[in-house]
Amino acid sequence: MRALAALGLAALLTIPTATFAADHQVLMLNKDTDGRPMQFEPAFLKVEPGDTVTFIAQDKGHNTEAIAGKLPDGAVTWKGKINEEITVTFDVAGFYAYKCLPHYSLGMVGLIQVGTPGAPDATLADGAPGKGKTRLLELIAEAQEQ
Repeated sequence: MRALAALGLAALLTIPTATFAADHQVLMLNKDTDGRPMQFEPAFLKVEPGDTVTFIAQDKGHNTEAIAGKLPDGAVTWKGKINEEITVTFDVAGFYAYKCLPHYSLGMVGLIQVGTPGAPDATLADGAPGKGKTRLLELIAEAQEQ
């Protein structure tokens, strides 16, 4: 009987502990709570590797997509359709810059920090048009303060 109990305990100890990833939400808005037009909320988000982010079109006419070349090496890119709710899993540590394509030049951009990759580089904003660049630089500064 003791042998059976010991065998059962050994079996339980070999079962891996489940790691639960978190799901975060980012809203696509015509105006954020601070009154800024065409924004993601939150625009800067810290997550852990394996977490997911669900982008929700709270207001119509928006999408979310990764900005080409502004993701960590080996990261999976994404591109949602207009008004589409999309869930993205972030497995690779680093900084991910993303945009709403129709409102990119109006500053509708966001930045996700996955894990603890160190400070983001201002080159994440290189090539962004108009207010998109200005807003990315603000988000990079916010991430550097963390």
